[in-house]
Amino acid sequence: MTLTRRAVLLSAGAMGAGAALGGVPTGAAAAADEKWNSRRSDNGWTIDAAAVESFRIEGSPATVRLRPEAAAVLLHIARRWHYEVMPLRGSRDVLGHRTDRAVRAAYESNYLSGSAIALLGAGDGLWPHQVAIVRDILADCGGVVRWGADLSPAAECHFQIDVAPDAQALTRLTKTFRNRAVHRNGPRPGAVDDPAAPERRTKARRLAQAQGKN
Repeated sequence: MTLTRRAVLLSAGAMGAGAALGGVPTGAAAAADEKWNSRRSDNGWTIDAAAVESFRIEGSPATVRLRPEAAAVLLHIARRWHYEVMPLRGSRDVLGHRTDRAVRAAYESNYLSGSAIALLGAGDGLWPHQVAIVRDILADCGGVVRWGADLSPAAECHFQIDVAPDAQALTRLTKTFRNRAVHRNGPRPGAVDDPAAPERRTKARRLAQAQGKN
């Protein structure tokens, strides 16, 4: 699957030819199309193409390749995005694992480890009500996931696992989402709790403040 760099970053201002992009998650700067040579992605996950598997995004015609350890959480995000933000029309609207090591920002390396996903179709930005839903989705993930809108250069389509593969928080969240899928208990696609409920908005706002913007 071939995607333009602009589609991944969703930031026309950040895409000036040859421009260096600073403010990436680790504080390092990556020049335009710099090759990522580390054996780990920016979030600390090992880069191993053999460990990646293909998954279907429930309710959509799209599939995406991810690390199994990251799949339950990232698929939860993709599923809610499809139902509540904008529909995913097919696999061309989704980017998961890739092997091209050329990156313009360090967080792009997280696709190499299969621990990040890009959900396209946002155009040049989300509407405020869509941002509120995304913030609610992030709150559902309890700080395990970082949104590209809070990184630099901003990328509203980008979501990455922001903890180590063996982090207890990731293990607990994965178990929660898998239990929901098996037993259908708790919020489901098309039948989620109201993101506009005061307690959910407060939770989302607190997480956004805690994660902050780089």
